[in-house]
Amino acid sequence: MKINRAILVLITAILYLPAIRAEDNSTPQQVFDGMRQSFQADKAKGVHAKYQWQLSGPNGGEWWIDVNDGTFKMGRGKIDNPTVTFITSDNDWVAMSNGKLKGTWAFMTGRLKVHGSQSVARKLDEIFP
Repeated sequence: MKINRAILVLITAILYLPAIRAEDNSTPQQVFDGMRQSFQADKAKGVHAKYQWQLSGPNGGEWWIDVNDGTFKMGRGKIDNPTVTFITSDNDWVAMSNGKLKGTWAFMTGRLKVHGSQSVARKLDEIFP
């Protein structure tokens, strides 16, 4: 019985590992594409915020999201007058998005800089869980 349980655990781990590796190898663009699917319109009601990302690294660049009372637009590049700007590396953004790096820890250790309203920045997790 112990051998069967060990084999089951091993098979489960092997099946689960490729998913972890795929997340670790995600690009920022894939993260933003995934955010489109996770949008919670009810959590965005009454919210008027412009979010800007400045990501360094080989897969870095600039992205923005404009949340406007239950709707949103998203794109690459710069947005005028962002409410919040996130500055970090491409790898750290992907790690935060995949739950491998806590945003609070990244902020406290200087790996994430947030310019603008902290409360609006935190609202992003509710709008795009």
